[in-house]
Amino acid sequence: MKMKIPTQLYVGIGILVIGGGVLAGEYLAVQFYPAYRNKVHERTLHLLPYRNDKLGIEMKVAAGLYGKVEDFAGGVRIKRPKFWSLEPTLTLTSRPNPDGTFEFSPYDLAKWQTQGTYEELPGYRYSRTKINNRDAVLIWQYKNRALLVTARLISPERIVEVNCTPGRSDEELYLQACEDSIHTIKVAGPEPPPPQQPILELVPRSRASR
Repeated sequence: MKMKIPTQLYVGIGILVIGGGVLAGEYLAVQFYPAYRNKVHERTLHLLPYRNDKLGIEMKVAAGLYGKVEDFAGGVRIKRPKFWSLEPTLTLTSRPNPDGTFEFSPYDLAKWQTQGTYEELPGYRYSRTKINNRDAVLIWQYKNRALLVTARLISPERIVEVNCTPGRSDEELYLQACEDSIHTIKVAGPEPPPPQQPILELVPRSRASR
């Protein structure tokens, strides 16, 4: 007589196999995912040299952004195509500086600083800084439902604007790629004069104070 294997036994074996697979998957994830993640970060943030004499800039672009290069009138667009999401894109433009100044005007600075409030722009942040000894401003905002980082740098010859969107696949990682790339930009033109040292006037002590 042929022995019939109970259904419960099949169920039990299936549970053991599935459970073992889940545990093995968790073990592999714990052991190897952090190392894989670190390699992805390193590859994405690795800086590659880029130079454009027409725009008067020299910089290093994060490998995660460096892909297809498209020239257009007054600028260049660098992007890494992604089929499943909005791709990270770095756009650079350059225009003459009609004032020939080393710094942005107080009017422009005030306009950019308050633009987020007046126009009610979501996530708007403004910061004035220096990038490779050039007066610069950084602006973060959401545009077309994607984060956008804008940098403006000035030299007596030109004003350079950089717009970088990290896309939507890994916003935090590609935002760092945008910011790391922006902080390497060098703009052609005369260097700003060194800051003036304060003049200390020596006053002789009176006899009474001796």
